[in-house]
Amino acid sequence: MPEPASGPFVEQRWLLPSAVVKELDPDDERAGRRHRRTARDWVVDFSCFAVAVFFGLLSAEALEQEKLPEAVVALDQVVGALACAAVWLRRRWPLGLAVAMIPVAFLSATAGGASLVALFTLAVHRPFRAVAWVSGAALVVMPLFYWYRPDPEMPYGWTLFIGAVLTGAVVGWGMFVRSKRQLMLSLRDRARRAETEARLRAEQAQRLARESIAREMHDVLAHRLTLLSVHAGALEFRPDAPREEIVRAAGVIRESAHEALQDLREIIGVLRAGERDDTSRPQPTLGALEALVTECREAGMKVALDLRVTDPAAVPASVGRTAYRIAQEGLTNARKHAPGTEVTVTVTGGPGEGLDVCLRNPAPDGDVPPVPGSGQGLIGLTERATLTGGRLAHGPTADGGFEVRAWLPWG
Repeated sequence: MPEPASGPFVEQRWLLPSAVVKELDPDDERAGRRHRRTARDWVVDFSCFAVAVFFGLLSAEALEQEKLPEAVVALDQVVGALACAAVWLRRRWPLGLAVAMIPVAFLSATAGGASLVALFTLAVHRPFRAVAWVSGAALVVMPLFYWYRPDPEMPYGWTLFIGAVLTGAVVGWGMFVRSKRQLMLSLRDRARRAETEARLRAEQAQRLARESIAREMHDVLAHRLTLLSVHAGALEFRPDAPREEIVRAAGVIRESAHEALQDLREIIGVLRAGERDDTSRPQPTLGALEALVTECREAGMKVALDLRVTDPAAVPASVGRTAYRIAQEGLTNARKHAPGTEVTVTVTGGPGEGLDVCLRNPAPDGDVPPVPGSGQGLIGLTERATLTGGRLAHGPTADGGFEVRAWLPWG
């Protein structure tokens, strides 16, 4: 399993704001609770407090030139000191502090620095809509403040211009910091999504590989083992058969067992190596269909083959292999569920019109005991035909028999 994308960040959480650490590490044990300040948070908070105090001291020096009553000056400085102390609460209540600073800054000149810090915090932690409303209210109040408390050394227009530029710069800086944090979180989410998709693709590839191997094992081994079962049953129920028939049945059993072991060995080799060995036997195509029918006839089945394809070697390998597997599974099913009946295999088609494969057998003469696990082979054949781009249908016929019909594309 890949490590979470937040791993490297969590190890250096002191370099990041606590809000970012909380988003980068949602599975932390403190999930659902407010994260503690990191070392970076303490440095930034102290710097913001120092900025607020610095602006407050500059404003306190300017109070002496305004010639205000001592009570008003003292009240202004007390309110400014309280506003600077409230800066430490900016992370917990950014919107509330910014809104409260509007009337406070209107009454106290020494609270101007704390008001700018609160506006910067609001721009970092809240959406633009809230920032626009609060900053707009601050800009509306600013002309009234400088009208009844004008700067003795600067014209009224320049004072408003500098105040508006300073407010816009603080808001822009805060929004820039917020955009950087959102970019970091979006990259985190994109990395996690990519890791999840890669893991899902790997799991899907493993599942498809297992299904493909399962289909191969079912198609190949089921055919071989049913031949073994038929000839072993014949030897069991006819111990007095002529010697030639016993020798022939034993030869078919030996050959089928050898082929089954060889196929099983190839599949196990694929599982171990992860890919097919170049020395393995080639996959059967439509050209091997006649050999399959001959093998079934030697096993005692009645098979009628109607191959109407002029050049079976011209059929694409994937299409021919799928047609071969359909015929092989159909013959295996007929041998298990309708023993003794004649199976008709018809293959027609050509380039541009597709390849039609049809297997049909009549109803068996007597009752046939049910075979456990039946139906899995037909499901596998349907999947094979779908993967090739074709279709497959199967079901009982009107006379009580069974039919498997498939169409495969042949470009």
